[in-house]
Amino acid sequence: MNILPATPENAIHTSRIRTGRLELVPASLAILASDLRDRTMLARLLDATVPPAWPPPLLDTETLAEFVRMKTENTDPLFVSWYWVLVDPATKTRTLVGSGGIASIATEKDTVILGYSVLDEFQNRGYATEAIRGMVPVIFSLPGIRKIMATTYPHLKPSIRVLEKTGFACTGACPGGEGLEEGTLAFILEKPS
Repeated sequence: MNILPATPENAIHTSRIRTGRLELVPASLAILASDLRDRTMLARLLDATVPPAWPPPLLDTETLAEFVRMKTENTDPLFVSWYWVLVDPATKTRTLVGSGGIASIATEKDTVILGYSVLDEFQNRGYATEAIRGMVPVIFSLPGIRKIMATTYPHLKPSIRVLEKTGFACTGACPGGEGLEEGTLAFILEKPS
């Protein structure tokens, strides 16, 4: 078991983020492993209903297995993922709607890459925009992080709108390599001065 020392760099690994409608729960190794193998345990750990359609697009078995490996081996000290739980105070229900997180970019020490995905049935309700707005100040609290990069495909117009609404600027097509998929568009958000 890797025990991360209590440092500003690792504070986000245990920080829950609250927004108007969401609670972003940091993904522990137990949560990631449950997502991969045991949805009943995942629901228990998140204290939330896991919809039958889970996981959302782009959070496939291969990606989850890689997240488990990264968390187990602690190969990326900046890797953190949050599970997005919709909290309805009127009905006292909690529902898993999406997830998102960051990882290092080996060639750019002051930049992390952001990824996110929302279940189809919960898209176009502003959850991704809300979650990213909640995540950005936490990400920028990491020492030395000056930029957040995100990539998406040109045909994913809702994803582009989310990035634009949260202040990201398109920097053009990604050439591929270094974990970036060819044919995607890169977006950058710089830390305010």
